[in-house]
Amino acid sequence: MNQETVAATRDFVLLLSPTPRGARLAQLTLNVVGDTLRVEVTDTRRERLPEAQHPCAEEESGRGLLIVEALADRWGVSSDVVPRKTVWAEITVPGL
Repeated sequence: MNQETVAATRDFVLLLSPTPRGARLAQLTLNVVGDTLRVEVTDTRRERLPEAQHPCAEEESGRGLLIVEALADRWGVSSDVVPRKTVWAEITVPGL
């Protein structure tokens, strides 16, 4: 890896503690490479793959991936070492 690549890469990792309302054993990672911000959330619920929902106006949850789809240039799910999965989104930010 050359110095130019090292200088253009910044990472931030935060381990989130599980709460009744939070993600169970989730890990948050933010990577900046060039002008792309990559957000990753890793958890141990590989059997539950995310999919965008269209909840009723009265529903209090279920809009997370709709927001991700609206803001991100691309997003997806990658399988990690069993039993983990990572949901990721990338946003291009010129001049970052």
